Amino acid sequence: MTLGWPELLGDAAVAEEEESRRGLFRRLRSGLTRSRTALTERIAGIRFDPDDDETWQELEEALILADVGVQAAGELVQRLGRRRRVDDLGEALAEEVSGLFGPPPRLLLVEKPSVILVVGVNGTGKTTTIGKLAHRLTGSGRSVLVGAADTFRAAAEEQLEVWAKRAGADFVGSNRGQDPASVAFDAVEAGIARGHDVVIIDTAGRLHTQANLMEELMKVRRVIERRLPGAPHETLLVLDATTGQNGLQQARVFSEAVQVTGVVLTKLDGTAKGGIVIPIAYDLGLPVKLIGVGESLEDLRPFDAGDFARALVGAEPDAAPDGE
Repeated sequence: MTLGWPELLGDAAVAEEEESRRGLFRRLRSGLTRSRTALTERIAGIRFDPDDDETWQELEEALILADVGVQAAGELVQRLGRRRRVDDLGEALAEEVSGLFGPPPRLLLVEKPSVILVVGVNGTGKTTTIGKLAHRLTGSGRSVLVGAADTFRAAAEEQLEVWAKRAGADFVGSNRGQDPASVAFDAVEAGIARGHDVVIIDTAGRLHTQANLMEELMKVRRVIERRLPGAPHETLLVLDATTGQNGLQQARVFSEAVQVTGVVLTKLDGTAKGGIVIPIAYDLGLPVKLIGVGESLEDLRPFDAGDFARALVGAEPDAAPDGE
């Protein structure tokens, strides 16, 4: 089964979540101010004439400079060019940016337990993302176990255990220097034995030994699948939006190594490089499923392509986040 945010929250919380989404749009729009300014100032300098080839070249350059990426920028310009009329460039651009992302993101929870493997370099916010996701899942009535397979970083297990307790989740730790794959195996084993609905497994992210890290992560995946065929059911890559084009390279490397099924983008609310979301989704074909917009347990949200696009280009909000 695939679950979107309403299913994770439960019916009673949907109305409350809709109100929260309105607030999220305000925060997202505020957080993307630098990205929006960088893009809209460049676009404002274009004397838009759809019959002038130079206009389209200037627009494409503006998008590339806003971290949209060469492939996605070219596609957006082509899509805009196929429109019969472009009365409001910002509005049209928001619609086309939103259209690049495809269907709304959903988490894949298929059986008991469903296994979610979380990967990414150190410092991107993996630990807090796991805590927030566990909180959302336990809040929707699911029992969750968190496994600490980052055995390299000294404080990783302690931090993860604190987040697990805050989220009301079960926890499986490790011994310092223990093989991460064996910890992942123990976590899945415990999830099965204890009847948990979801097992979330943290991993190391020491980029300075990239080749060894990828080999380690591939081993973790193999061991998980050996214990529970078909698992992990989700492999979520946590990226720091402030890294810009470096984040795109990280997404490419991790996706090639461990079959990433979705991206969690953190710090999207405070970066001038928010446009990087677009090439991650379009160039690499990776769905952006969740975004982090703060430090509290509630500050993990589904990625809404329409809201993001409108916040990025400065278009008016749609009907859902009203009251702006």
